[in-house]
Amino acid sequence: MKKIAVFPGSFSPFTLGHKSIVERTLPLFDKLIIAIGINSNKSNNFPTEKNQMWIQSLFANETKIEVLTYSGLTVDFCKEKNSKYIVRGVRDEKDFEFEKKVAQNNKELNSEIETLLITTLPKYSHISSTIVRDIMLNKGDISKLIPNHSEIRKHFSSGN
Repeated sequence: MKKIAVFPGSFSPFTLGHKSIVERTLPLFDKLIIAIGINSNKSNNFPTEKNQMWIQSLFANETKIEVLTYSGLTVDFCKEKNSKYIVRGVRDEKDFEFEKKVAQNNKELNSEIETLLITTLPKYSHISSTIVRDIMLNKGDISKLIPNHSEIRKHFSSGN
C-alpha cells in the first residue's frame, strides 16, 4: 500500500517556507499531494487555477508530487485520495496551538488519519503568505520570500 500524504493550504502565495516543507517531507512518502483548498478565514488573492499552475511548475520534475484543488473538509479529501497522512508546517507556538487543535479535530472526524506537524526551518519562520501579500501591495521586494516571485509579481501588478 502506497504512503500518500496531503499537504493542504490556501497557498496564496506558495512561499519558500511551503516549498521547504514539501522538500523535507517528500522522502517520507510515496506520493505527496499539495492540496489547494478554500479557507473560509482567508481571502485568496490569486485565482486557484493560476496558483495550481505556479505550484506545479515548481515541482514539474518531481513525479511523486501532485497538485490538486479541493473544497470541503481536508479529512474527506484525504479519504477520497487514499491518504492516511496530513502534513502541516509550523512556524511558531501560535501556529502550533492552532494546528494542534485542527489535528485533534481531524482525528475525531477520521481516526485513521495522522497529522504530521513539521517545524519550519529558522530561515523561513518569518515568512507568511499574509505578510508576502502585504509586501506585494506596497511594492516591496518579495524575491527572498517566494520561489516564483517574478510570475506572481507580474500577476499581482496587473490586477488580474
